[in-house]
Amino acid sequence: MDGTQFEDFVADLCRRDGCTEVRRVGRTGDDGADVRGRLPDGRTMVIQCKRYQPKRKISNGEVRNLLGSQVHFKAEVALFVTTTYFSGPAERCAVQNGVVAVHRDHLGLWNNGAALPSLTAVNGAGQGDRRHRALRKNTYE
Repeated sequence: MDGTQFEDFVADLCRRDGCTEVRRVGRTGDDGADVRGRLPDGRTMVIQCKRYQPKRKISNGEVRNLLGSQVHFKAEVALFVTTTYFSGPAERCAVQNGVVAVHRDHLGLWNNGAALPSLTAVNGAGQGDRRHRALRKNTYE
């Protein structure tokens, strides 16, 4: 799937989980927001979607850009959804600033039926154990 299809996919997952007013707004000059809407509890959300190759990681700067988008759109919740993983500093920045960091493994959970609100419980829970990271490194790097 291309980037636009990935944004639509994430928007559809949000709708499945009871989010409302969900719309894909990603395009050039989107101010760092690809999907916007409301969570089932009514809070506003902004989502940044990145469809990257597995060997590329989300940088700290990309998470900070999403924090700027959260302020710009006055969103109460920010989510960063990616097909890859976050660098260590990016994951720490996300967790420290309340950004829900949905990496490759959590995206699989979400796609397989885990509800969006449940992802906040695993936010910052890591990106695989030592064996998993070694296998990923041998495969993609």
